[in-house]
Amino acid sequence: MSAAQKAMAEADLVDDREGMTYLNRLPRRIVVIYIPLAIFVFVLLFPFYWMGVTALKPNAELNNFNDYNPFWPSSPTLQHIKYLLTETSYPGWLWNTMLVAFGSTVLSLFCAVLAAYAIERIRFKGSRVTGLMIFLAYLVPPSILFIPLAYMTIRLGIYDSRMALILTYPTFLVPFCTWLLMGYFRSIPYELEECALVDGASRWEILTKIMLPLAVPGLISAGIFAFTLSWNEFIYALTLIGSSENKTVPVGVLTELVRGDVYEWGALMAGALVGSLPVVILYSFFVDYYVSSMTGAVKE
Repeated sequence: MSAAQKAMAEADLVDDREGMTYLNRLPRRIVVIYIPLAIFVFVLLFPFYWMGVTALKPNAELNNFNDYNPFWPSSPTLQHIKYLLTETSYPGWLWNTMLVAFGSTVLSLFCAVLAAYAIERIRFKGSRVTGLMIFLAYLVPPSILFIPLAYMTIRLGIYDSRMALILTYPTFLVPFCTWLLMGYFRSIPYELEECALVDGASRWEILTKIMLPLAVPGLISAGIFAFTLSWNEFIYALTLIGSSENKTVPVGVLTELVRGDVYEWGALMAGALVGSLPVVILYSFFVDYYVSSMTGAVKE
């Protein structure tokens, strides 16, 4: 090879594209990274900050923005939190919400695992259409379903009970969890299942000993999604629960702490802040699994 040909070959191997080097300069990093990130963090965290500040303000400061700083309590107090925890049924609402969210999540995950495995791995005729119809069921507005569901709970004798919510929440949790797990099961190699079948394993053994251990991130992601929706659900909880002691946090805070045109803003914000903490803690522990499972669900 001549010297000219070697020079041309070396030139072809040189990558003169800029890549991410344009971020080496501080002004560009500020404009491209730091400013958008600061705006995002502010928009994300400001509601929690406002709830915390309002929960700590005395009643005299809540609406008097002329004499007091609206963004910082001049005389912080815990009277609203004390009132919420000792003079209302909030601890009971929190316990009801926890039981309902946990029960409906477990039930929904059980049904979604069986449905997703059957649709993706057994390969029966019409499986794709079945999966599409299950996901379309998620798009049905709850405002259309709460009246017939209320009638069914009355006929079954479970109206105004936690069981009514545990059995009705899967109507909107199962479709999305099934769709999510279908995508994750699809990313698992079929060769693992075929080898297990050759070795004499049953479908149940394959599901419990091979598929589920490999699909732990997907299960965590679906569980977080189901738990969050169950925790924050409002329409069904408002319709199917009548007594104060059986209410969940979203319904109890709104119906019990708002009396006509009187809004107990301190207690309302304290209840909203405390009620959001379990979901925030849940996400903080499993955020890596959540992101990885969402990637595995949509990559195909």
